[in-house]
Amino acid sequence: MGAIFRRELGSFFTSSIAYVFLFSFFITSGWIFYGSTVRSGTSDMSGFFTSLLLIVVILIPVLTMKSFSEEKKQKTDQGLLTAPISLTSIVLGKYFAVLVMYLIGVSIVLLYACILAVFGSVDWLMIISNYAALVIVGAAFIAVGVFISSLTENQAVAAIGGIVCLLVLYLLDLFANFLDTKYVSDVLNALSFYNRYYEFTCGIFNLSSVLFYISTAVIFNFLTIRVFEKKRWS
Repeated sequence: MGAIFRRELGSFFTSSIAYVFLFSFFITSGWIFYGSTVRSGTSDMSGFFTSLLLIVVILIPVLTMKSFSEEKKQKTDQGLLTAPISLTSIVLGKYFAVLVMYLIGVSIVLLYACILAVFGSVDWLMIISNYAALVIVGAAFIAVGVFISSLTENQAVAAIGGIVCLLVLYLLDLFANFLDTKYVSDVLNALSFYNRYYEFTCGIFNLSSVLFYISTAVIFNFLTIRVFEKKRWS
């Protein structure tokens, strides 16, 4: 898994993907930070973290789009499938490489908090809670994006498909508002990524939400492994 991880992480910086992701994330998060805190004259970053989730939804597929689609396009996936390494190691190696790249990007929010601390008092407990939520929801979204990438050899399709899927997960609570069936509406609200994330921005550290995001990451990584298991034996 280590070799796959190092190769995948290095490939981000030999292509333009890492630079596009970091530049886009830094610019958009900086603009949101300025508008929600600096210009408003507040040290409360809850609004910043709430708005940041949509940026994460849009940018994560940029990181995951090449995970397996590029391998399939270049036909190098055949080499991976026949290599003396488990499919689990291959999938997790790529998954953790994307996760580390994501962590490099979102770590800038801690710098924003430090800037606020210079000029006023900040609630570090809430900031750490929100940052942890940003990390675990990102981990779940990355697993979804990697799974979408395993289904196609076209990076553009993987990116668009990833954005659509993540937007659906992000907007489940909105869809629930248009349904008259209470049971279905309750299920969608329970599965809503936004609702669970919003709890963290309000200072509520819900263990069930943490387990929900971790379970999502595990399930989609498992599905990605199954995709290649089917291909290996077909």
